[in-house]
Amino acid sequence: HSIAQEVVGLFCMILLTLTALVANIVVMVIILKTPLFRKFIFVCHLCVVNLLSAIFLMPLGIISSSSCFNRVIYSIAECKAVIFLNICFISASILTISIISVERYYYIVHPLRYEVKMTIRLAVAGVIFIWVKSVLITVLALVAWPHGNGATSASRCTVYWSPGAHKKVFVILFSITCFILPTIIILAVYSSIYRVARTASLQQAPVPAQAVAPRHRCDSIASQVTILTARILMLPRLIPDRLLGSNKAILTLVLIVGQFLCCWLPFFAFHLHSSVTVGTVGGGHGEMVVTWIAYSSFAINPFFYGLLNRQIREELARLRRSCLNRPLGQELCLSISEASVQENFLQFLQRATCTLETHTSCISPSPRNRLDQTTAGFPTPGQVPEESS
Repeated sequence: HSIAQEVVGLFCMILLTLTALVANIVVMVIILKTPLFRKFIFVCHLCVVNLLSAIFLMPLGIISSSSCFNRVIYSIAECKAVIFLNICFISASILTISIISVERYYYIVHPLRYEVKMTIRLAVAGVIFIWVKSVLITVLALVAWPHGNGATSASRCTVYWSPGAHKKVFVILFSITCFILPTIIILAVYSSIYRVARTASLQQAPVPAQAVAPRHRCDSIASQVTILTARILMLPRLIPDRLLGSNKAILTLVLIVGQFLCCWLPFFAFHLHSSVTVGTVGGGHGEMVVTWIAYSSFAINPFFYGLLNRQIREELARLRRSCLNRPLGQELCLSISEASVQENFLQFLQRATCTLETHTSCISPSPRNRLDQTTAGFPTPGQVPEESS
């Protein structure tokens, strides 16, 4: 039974590592290949961090977690290097996710301000801040380590077994700076985005001209029936689109926040508990479980922050078709209703926010709205036009 568990565990760890490698490379290639996607610079940086973790950190995690590598011995310097990579990449990944959430907040709630202030210089400064803070936090973990030529097993070369004299202080600061504060930021930002989505869904849709009863109209039965029919049929067609866009936005926000908490909450809760409680039984096995739950974030992030975006998915589909040399006639073309349903939730929120913030023509209408605007200028049969006041 233990052998079967070991094989299944090793298979899952290798599968997660390969998924992280492939998914992050694909998203990075798409972003770097398309000049219009340079606005996804922080998403690309997140993929870089995840890719480095999949190349260096996750294989080292397999060695320290699997009993197949019990005989692997690290020197003190090698063990310090392993812990350095572990803490540094984890910190960089979480800080990048926090910056992405703030960037999305400004992109959605303040789109005009975002276009002005979001420059390459600011993005580079954000990336430098992420790595400087990650390195400083990691250096704190290695303070007061023993010096010498000692050796330790690979399974004990982890944060839990760290011999640092200030381990408790480090774990508390590490949890506050890399989990508690980023979680507060993410929850606050996505709560604001949720309120914007809620406001957008409850906002009254513009009523087409033919659905509004004129002040002076013909009293014939045919005219009244035509006006009532237009009023009944046009409005319900607009409401499902708003509700569908709102539900999609809310579901996406819940998935992003839930994924972050599910991956990182067990990891930091375990280390906080183990640093406070003396003599935790079975701590090594518990650390292995929560560590790989956290490592799964490296494989999930490219899907939630990259492939969840409709523009990146469409570019991936075009890249796949070009690799397969498919003729243009076989390309997938969305109908008007499908394009409205599959609209990116960020674009949906930005359209609504532009209306609330500026009341200008910064809205990018969906194909369905273009159709409604086109037909809005035609009079309804049997209806007498309004007299200009």
